[in-house]
Amino acid sequence: MKSWSEACLNFGVRAVFGLIAIYLINSWMKSQGWQLAVGINPVSFLTTGFLGIPGIALLYGLQGYFGFW
Repeated sequence: MKSWSEACLNFGVRAVFGLIAIYLINSWMKSQGWQLAVGINPVSFLTTGFLGIPGIALLYGLQGYFGFW
């Protein structure tokens, strides 16, 4: 089992890289003329921190299906 500090560091690294990935994906999609974009906010920070790459896919899936955030 991981120690508390390792778990917090892992969460933080995943969250920061997740937000960077969202920014890059949003930039690429905008350059391609797509209107779909996920906001960088506390919800996306927590989602990418807990779930990582599947969290990014979840956010884009929810944005595409419901069209909010």
